[in-house]
Amino acid sequence: MKDPVPRTPRRLRASHWTGPHLGPADAAVRARALSFGSVAAEYAALRPGYPDDAVAFLTGHPPRHVLDLGAGTGLLTDVLVRAGHDVVAVDPAPEMLGELTSRLPGVRAAVGTAEAIPVEDASVDAVVAGQAAHWFDPAPAAREIRRVLRPGGVLGLVWNTRDERVPWVAALGELIADEARGHEADQGVVDRLAAELSADVQTTESGIVQTVGPEDVVGGIATRSYVALMDDDRRAALLSEIRGLLAGHAATRGRQSLHLPYVTRAYRLTPR
Repeated sequence: MKDPVPRTPRRLRASHWTGPHLGPADAAVRARALSFGSVAAEYAALRPGYPDDAVAFLTGHPPRHVLDLGAGTGLLTDVLVRAGHDVVAVDPAPEMLGELTSRLPGVRAAVGTAEAIPVEDASVDAVVAGQAAHWFDPAPAAREIRRVLRPGGVLGLVWNTRDERVPWVAALGELIADEARGHEADQGVVDRLAAELSADVQTTESGIVQTVGPEDVVGGIATRSYVALMDDDRRAALLSEIRGLLAGHAATRGRQSLHLPYVTRAYRLTPR
């Protein structure tokens, strides 16, 4: 069987965005999706990885040929490689892929999108997306995913979300809620992709905890798309409020090391 050799991306323009004509709302989504390039190094350093058990649920047993779609700086790619998979990474932002290849030089990488995947037909056993599928346009993405999957292949989607059952994390979520509203992961995309693929869906829930300093929490929020796109004054004001919360909350006041928990939700879609 063929390896997942990257091919020349189809229909890619300078922005690396493909798909139908973009109206104002779609253009805003495009800007948010591409905003991560400006914070690529911080994203790589401050965002959480993914639990081994969640990734194993998505892919099945190695070795398999896996496409990491919307791979970003390689947080999911790293877990896949450590598990023994052969991975090709695709992302629309060259800056993000630059971080990925500097950390994981053995991984093949190509600029592309879910709507125009730069790998050959029927070349991968699994397509996975970590913290990325809510940027996909479900109908064209599903067509491309079906094209690149081998018979019996799977689509695996996974998101980390802050665990707001922890009081200080809930307070953080409340502080940024107005800014984040409409920008956080829309996991309803699972249902839309499942419908487009006529796929059976299985789910599992896991978790991961980051040990971080207060400034790491601030920096992690700064890598969110809605913050990366703010003007300098607005961004500085929001990050200052977060610093104030961490300095004043009973659970975080005076602490230099914090445990930031995430709930990890993983979805395995098997197209019929």
